[in-house]
Amino acid sequence: MLKKANKNKIRLKRHARLRNTLKGTAEMPRLCVTRSTVNIYAQIIDDTKGVTLCAANTLQADIKAMVEGKTKVEAAKIVGIELGKKAIEAGIKAVVFDRGGYIYTGRVAALADGAREAGLDF
Repeated sequence: MLKKANKNKIRLKRHARLRNTLKGTAEMPRLCVTRSTVNIYAQIIDDTKGVTLCAANTLQADIKAMVEGKTKVEAAKIVGIELGKKAIEAGIKAVVFDRGGYIYTGRVAALADGAREAGLDF
């Protein structure tokens, strides 16, 4: 009998490998991406203090209104742009991108492009 691979378990192992090398500092915090089947979440984290500096997702009221009627990739780009704006306002210019074990394509890449478009460097 063949067993189907648990994709989330494989992703979590990949993410654990990434987190061995990625660390967010006060000078260069970590932009962490989490994706569900419908929504996308992103937050900028200072790992030395263990604090979330700013966050954005498709469930927030202001972003939800902008995302209405768009594809998931377009929504991810909007979330990236909004997160980038919040980060610039908070004085964050550069981040380390933590893709969360997801493959850098589609929604994850669109979010990163949106954050870059808003002025973040990574």
